[in-house]
Amino acid sequence: MSTIEKTRAEGRRPSVLRRFTRKRSAVIGLVMLAIPLLAGLFAPALVALEGQDPYSFHTELLDPNGGRPLGAFGGVSAEHWLGVAPVTGIDLFAQIVYGIRSSLFIAFAASIISIIFAAALGTAMGYFGGWLNAVAGRVIDFMFGFPGLMFVIAVMVIVPPEFPRELVLVFVLAFFGWTVPARIIGAQAGAVNARAFVEAARSTGAPPWQIIRREMLPHLFGLIVVLFAMSLPANVSMVAGLSFLGVGLRGDVPDLGKLLSDSLPWIYSGADVWYMVFPGAVVFCIVFGATLAGDALRDVLDVRTEDAS
Repeated sequence: MSTIEKTRAEGRRPSVLRRFTRKRSAVIGLVMLAIPLLAGLFAPALVALEGQDPYSFHTELLDPNGGRPLGAFGGVSAEHWLGVAPVTGIDLFAQIVYGIRSSLFIAFAASIISIIFAAALGTAMGYFGGWLNAVAGRVIDFMFGFPGLMFVIAVMVIVPPEFPRELVLVFVLAFFGWTVPARIIGAQAGAVNARAFVEAARSTGAPPWQIIRREMLPHLFGLIVVLFAMSLPANVSMVAGLSFLGVGLRGDVPDLGKLLSDSLPWIYSGADVWYMVFPGAVVFCIVFGATLAGDALRDVLDVRTEDAS
């Protein structure tokens, strides 16, 4: 196919947004992710609209004999949209939306930091190769074998109470989250580095960082976006998992993992299954929605590097 024909074909190709919205899985994943994301973003307004807050006790709404919420579905009512928590009577909707807010902030920040570092290192590995590729590869191999979860738990246990645990979680998750993206980006960058347009830019005497910024990164952008989308649900799960184990955020900070952990006795006894259903459904929507959207985005962007013609 001639260059003119290729240009015309590319001009007729639907835009990325149109191809993305044509995929049913992409739309479903985006909706599943957008609803809790918007709920967390507008948590103060939603809680004010409900007329509640995530800290006030409502013991009058509990069974005095066992602490179980009175009423159907864990005490769901016009005043408490998702019911109340057992024992304390704290509004569950307020706890969940504020828990989404904190979990997504940590996950987004950790994913952004890890992907930026992975993109910088991986692109440099692909362009320079040699000793940089060898050293970085050995470091990545070491990180793969390192017991990251145990290290994260140990760090969170020894963090002083006055230190912001959210900040610690961001940097700890970012520290262990760059390895897989860096290896993938490095392999893709090596393939891009061997293509004709990079060789042409190199022959003009352009400095390496200019070639990387102008020639290589635009061809790696789709892959970087996909890796970010795939790292987000993993970090959300990790934040929830750490709080579930009791080493996540402080006890007074609303958190989805802590809600799931606190709901276990009520699930085992069958006294209030809705205490787990509501926060569990939110975690499922975030993780599964981001996974669906990331898979669809990968297919739409077609991050594979085609051979130079």
